Order: sequence, then structure tokens, then C-alpha cells
Amino acid sequence: MKLSRSTLSVALLAALVAPAAHAEIALDVIGNSEVSFEGLVQADYNYFDSDFTDLNVGGDQLDGRDSDNELRRAELVLKGKGPGNFEWVLGYDAKADKWLDVNAKYKIGGNSNHFFQLGQFKQPNSLEELSSTKNNDFISKAMVTNTYGVARRLGAQYGIGDNNWSVTTSFFTRELTEHPAPTPHGPGWGVRGTFAPINESGNVVHLGLSYVNYDSFQDTVRIRTRPQADLAGTRLVDSGNMTNVDRQATIGGEAMWITGPFKLQSEYMQSTVERYDNGNPRQSKDFDSSSWYISGLWNITGETWGYKGGVPTTGLPDEPASGMWQLGARFDSIDLDDGVIIPAANPTAAAAVDGVLGGQMDSWTVGVNWYWRSNFKFMLNYVMVDSSRFYARTPATGLVNPGEQGQLVNRKVDDNPNVIEARVQFYW
Repeated sequence: MKLSRSTLSVALLAALVAPAAHAEIALDVIGNSEVSFEGLVQADYNYFDSDFTDLNVGGDQLDGRDSDNELRRAELVLKGKGPGNFEWVLGYDAKADKWLDVNAKYKIGGNSNHFFQLGQFKQPNSLEELSSTKNNDFISKAMVTNTYGVARRLGAQYGIGDNNWSVTTSFFTRELTEHPAPTPHGPGWGVRGTFAPINESGNVVHLGLSYVNYDSFQDTVRIRTRPQADLAGTRLVDSGNMTNVDRQATIGGEAMWITGPFKLQSEYMQSTVERYDNGNPRQSKDFDSSSWYISGLWNITGETWGYKGGVPTTGLPDEPASGMWQLGARFDSIDLDDGVIIPAANPTAAAAVDGVLGGQMDSWTVGVNWYWRSNFKFMLNYVMVDSSRFYARTPATGLVNPGEQGQLVNRKVDDNPNVIEARVQFYW
């Protein structure tokens, strides 16, 4: 569903004049379960200052324009507390036409840090992914999150801990909403441990480790990421389809420091694609890739963050009428190169790739966020991208194609676009 600029303007005006509401609207008590209703609506706008690759080309984005806008999310969520120590959630995204969290949780001994969960939920492998979407620090999540975050899958999960530490383990299968093949991931398992040696109001130090291991779908894996712009129609780094794949394993480390109105956060993940031997040594090597980011956020208006269940929580503005203002900056990096170039015997011919050369990309994102009253958020980001990747030129057509596994390469291209991003958000 696309939104025109006039539609976005009307939606923004409606949001501005709407009366303020409280988050999590209480509905009724049904079967000894206190039922409440939550929602999240986001509309995005991206302006692309493309370099080598046209970022607004791909899928249905063939209008030749330098900008795009879209209703990003339209999430509707029912939650229930009770009976007893049970909690449940039923979420659906009307924009993406997919199920969100759909699960039931039993709090052992009534302790929210000791639980068993069954259904669809976010898997334990990313600090940013596990944090609330409505409180993302930047419009586009970090490369490491978008690339290696397993997100929501059907499964069973057990967690134990207290206010300062937690251990969560999960066994999962596919996503509840079926997608055209190939689906992102096959069945697997994951574990995450967190420790907060300092956990006081306005003063938190968080450390975490995670590991996920899952089967590939139809023995094929493709690792790629957009240039920190969710509406971009193309990817600047891309491993291509890697075949004869057995499993993919990802290990991650995370750290966060909150001191008063400042928050410093970082994550690193390294992923290994384990492959079968198909008799071709160039297409049978395991593929290693990695990504990381470091970000800083400053609440100009003085508010701080909370900490619960191994993730930060964002409160309401101290002064609802003027709102909460934030300034932030983030550096991201991803490396999808795990191969070498074999020079051609003929200097005029293209070289061959032994392994996979998916490219490398770094980016800087600077942004400002404004939380107004209890239900509104406005975001503005500027993204600067620096990427490089090997390409192959097809003699018959003259087109430039990615230098994937086993293909010939004859050119390394630097692609350094910039993107302006804006988001309007309404939530309750």
C-alpha cells in the first residue's frame, strides 16, 4: 500500500489534532483475563541521493523518482493478563499482512523473569531486535540487526533470571505467516545471556552474548542488506544465492551503558554458513561474514531510560506539552567478502572468484527524534553510505551484474549514496 504525499499530509494533520490517549487501552475482563488493545502506525519518506546504483529501482519502484513514501507498519495487538500467572498476546500487521507476536507465557511462581513461552515470538539474538519497535533510536535498524536478526518464529522458549541477569533458550521453526519460497530460515535453536553489573535508576551497564543455529531452507542462503534505507529497492552488498548449504550459525555480543540522559549501545555478530561438498571447491567453502554498530543517543530534555528483561525501556516525556527531544548518531559496518580473486591468464580477460565476494559497506546515520505527548513520535535521519563491491560485465548485454560465487569479475565499484529519511508515528 503506497501513500501519496497528500495522503501523508492528511494523516499527519489527523494525528496532530487527535486527542491524546493512554498507551495500552483496557478493554474488558474475559475469562479472568484482563484484555487490552495496543496499536502502532508508522509512515516513512525516503529521499535518495544515489551514486552508482539507483536506490529507488526494484520491485514496483520503477517510477524513476528520487524519493519514495510508504505506510511502514499498521500493527494491531491484543494482550491479556491472567488467569493466574498466564499472559497472552495476539498481534497482526495489517500493512505487511502478517502475524506478529502470537503466544502464551506462563510466569513460574509469578516471576516475570522466570517463564515458559509457547507460540510465535522474537528469538533471543539481538538487543535492538528485542527492544520495542516504537522506540527505535533510528528509522532503519542497524545492518547487523536487519541482516542476522532471526526475529519472530514459532517455537518454545524458557527464561530464568532476575533484575540483573537472564538466560533464555529457544527452539524454533518457521514464521507463522507463510511466505513464497525460499522462506528466511529453517528450524533451529538459540540462547542469550545478559548481565547488568550496574542497574540503578539512570545508571545501567548491560552486557550480553547470544548464539543461534538453524537449518537452511532448500539448502540455499542469501545474505544481503539495504543501505540503511528501508524503502530502498536494491541492496548494495549481496552474497548472492549460496547453494548446498547445511546450516547457518551466528554468534553475537552486545553492550549498553546508560548514564542519565545519555545512552551508548553496540552490537557485533559473526555468522558462518556451513556448506556441503558438491565437488566444486569454489562453491563448497563455508562462508563467514560479520557486522557491527556503535550508537549514541542524548535526551536533550533530560529524560533517561529504564531497563527490564535485558533490554532498555523508553518512558514518556517529562513535559508532555513540549515533548522529549533526542539527538543520535550511529556507525554501521558489514563485511560480506569471504573469497579471493584468481587472476586470469590473459590480462584482457576477467578474473574468477574463489569463494564469495558480496561486498563491504559502512554508514553514518545522524538523527533527531521528537516524542510528543503520549502517542506521537517524529523522526528525521540523514544517512551517509560508503560501499564497495566486485562486479562482472556481461559481454552480450553490457549489463553490470554482481560478482557472486563462481562468476567472473572485472571491476570493483565504489558506491557512496546519501539518504534523507523521515517518519511519522502514532501509537497507543
